Amino acid sequence: MIEQEEAAARAKIKRGRALAHLAMLAFAALIAGSFSFGGIAAHAMDTGVLTFVRYVLASVVMAILAFGIMRLPFHWPKAFWRFVILGTIISVYMLTMFKALEFTSPVSTGAVFTLMPLMSAGFALLINRQKTRSTVLVSLVIAAAGAIWVIFRGDVQAILAFDVGRGEMIYFVGVVAHALYVPLIRTFDRGEHPVIFGFWVNAVAMVVLFLWAIPRFGQMDFSSVGLNVWAAILYLAVVTTAITFMLLQYASMRLPAPKVLAYGYLTPSFIILLEGLMGHGWVSLTVVAGAFVTACGLAWMAALKD
Repeated sequence: MIEQEEAAARAKIKRGRALAHLAMLAFAALIAGSFSFGGIAAHAMDTGVLTFVRYVLASVVMAILAFGIMRLPFHWPKAFWRFVILGTIISVYMLTMFKALEFTSPVSTGAVFTLMPLMSAGFALLINRQKTRSTVLVSLVIAAAGAIWVIFRGDVQAILAFDVGRGEMIYFVGVVAHALYVPLIRTFDRGEHPVIFGFWVNAVAMVVLFLWAIPRFGQMDFSSVGLNVWAAILYLAVVTTAITFMLLQYASMRLPAPKVLAYGYLTPSFIILLEGLMGHGWVSLTVVAGAFVTACGLAWMAALKD
């Protein structure tokens, strides 16, 4: 009986990890849209106001999901300081992302995004004492090489001539914040429902962003904002804030931090695919080869034991 229970528990853990990998695959695809659609919105609205509006909508969606559809009980969470820290960190990430998109392209920000997994491995070691095995690190390096090849569209000269500009440096600050955010989710977890956890993080982020955006509201002419911009903000709020948060929360509780964020290496491939679908041109077969290398590195990493 005990052996059967242990076998059932191991099978449940295995299924959970498999679903966590699928969650992060969906996460990478959905996040790619935030770069392309975020670029549209960032050129039409102040960064602070844009990010605040996004989080207002996201908090409403999370509240409806948690307390309306799922009918979860509402109560003030214990150790509220956890959500203050996480909400502030994610606010920094979002502000720097949209600010960076004012100066650089979605593909360039995707390049900076690929630095996140290795930084997350470092933070996980410091915070959670979570060591990353050498085989996982090798798979991360392979995936990173493929991602870099995709980012620069298979052009060696473009790689060698890479010039880190203002936008990339701004976004780098946000990437460091996000790399810290993932291991902190596991550290700060107190058994709350993921949707409740997500609601409070979003709510705190909304307050932080409101304080940042207050001086900028008077400068905004909302009547001049086009429908395409509002559609982009809606996508950012519902898909790449509420939905991706739940995917990230689910995976972070079942996979090591480096494995979770390693799926960020697929984001540049998804960005280029989305840019092609939006009519901005398709990539060459050499770029497809880079995407294949990234997929191989991630497949190897996924197959490795945690």
